[in-house]
Amino acid sequence: MPYIKTSQTDRLLKTLLDAKSQKCGLRCTVFSVDGNEYTGEWLNNKKHGKGTQVWKKSGATYTGEWKFGKRDGYGALSVLLPETKEYEKKYCGGWEKGKKHGFGKQFYKNSAVYEGGWSEGQRSVWGRMCYQSGDVYEGEWMTDKTHGQGTLRFANGNWYEGAWREGKRNGNGKFYYSDKGQILEGFWVDGVAKCGTLSDFERNEAPTPTKYPIPQLQLMDMKLVLSEAKSAYLETISSKFPLRDKLARKK
Repeated sequence: MPYIKTSQTDRLLKTLLDAKSQKCGLRCTVFSVDGNEYTGEWLNNKKHGKGTQVWKKSGATYTGEWKFGKRDGYGALSVLLPETKEYEKKYCGGWEKGKKHGFGKQFYKNSAVYEGGWSEGQRSVWGRMCYQSGDVYEGEWMTDKTHGQGTLRFANGNWYEGAWREGKRNGNGKFYYSDKGQILEGFWVDGVAKCGTLSDFERNEAPTPTKYPIPQLQLMDMKLVLSEAKSAYLETISSKFPLRDKLARKK
């Protein structure tokens, strides 16, 4: 095969053309072959800085910060509603490497709203979730589930505060029956109270208090009975969550 020697001028011209073909700095709208479009800043042929991306297939839009081709920094994601042809905001907050990260606010289809921490696209650390039912959870999260210490306030006025594991009440907690004027202090496993004590709590101010007072227990050592029952269920918690049982052991 013959070898064609290029001159220095040809090499310089090729380098110059390559540099000009690279997208860098602020550009007008750039369309991709699949119909998506991007308007904003570039660096070395990658979205970098501030810009707006529109996805043709889903109709979703993102306006915010980018780093090396991925959403990174602060930005807002909206979707196009087919029935009204209007955009509805779904998320606004922090991003890292294309995923929700840091503090952000998510709007769900059923009118539920989450505001709090995110890690790699999942609810994490601490956050507040307002459900469609009117219930509100405020506390710790891990891998998109309630996990750690938190309080769930129900729409009817009752509330639970205590330990959570994998989205369920697991560990020590207190359930306040504000409608009846009672409080249950006990130990939960998979959302069910397994042992504890029930006592009056602002009974005189409750809207629908129980008809009869709570009878007194005739146990020689009530604390010992509760301790033994709790220890048995604590083993269940520890076996299910061997690496995450520290909070369950708190009193």
